[in-house]
Amino acid sequence: MRNWLLSVILLLSLPLSGCGYNTLQSTDEQIKASWSEVLNQYQRRADLVPNLVNVVKGYAAHEKEVLTRVTEARAKVGSIQATPELINDEQAFAKFQQAQAQMTSALSRLLAVSENYPQLKADGLFRDLQAQLEGTENRITVARNRYIKAVQEYNVTVRSFPGNLTAMMFGFKTKPNFSVENEKEISTAPKVDFGTVPAVK
Repeated sequence: MRNWLLSVILLLSLPLSGCGYNTLQSTDEQIKASWSEVLNQYQRRADLVPNLVNVVKGYAAHEKEVLTRVTEARAKVGSIQATPELINDEQAFAKFQQAQAQMTSALSRLLAVSENYPQLKADGLFRDLQAQLEGTENRITVARNRYIKAVQEYNVTVRSFPGNLTAMMFGFKTKPNFSVENEKEISTAPKVDFGTVPAVK
């Protein structure tokens, strides 16, 4: 009886291996791992913001609008619950992506403003924070690219035959991905007019 039951289980599992079930499972796990890394790097960036704002405030306190935008962008990012379920909700994912884009934009503006303050640029703590921020932005790009590839592979399986049948049977649905909207603008380094930088005596 036991051998017969094992044979039935084996026969039932054979079609699953050829219908995309295992691929769906492995790519779904890859997405979760990639998403965790994306969140980790975004959190790393958010953790740098308070110190960066405080250092800039020490030299450029009257740049209130720029400092406020960075602080508000960080607060907005922090208010979004980045749970694992977020990657299954297209609207929540879009809101998360928009908040992160606003943070990127606010930080770019802050760094552009810092170009007008030679003493700030010479501050050791500011240089260290700027280097950490640049390194984090690079890590974010790498993590996002890994996530994009993992979602792409998963979504192709969900949409392709016979994986689409398996996906429907087990409730697998396509997942939202990072869009390229504003990607060019976000990745462009801020323009700095060095003609406005006061001469250092």
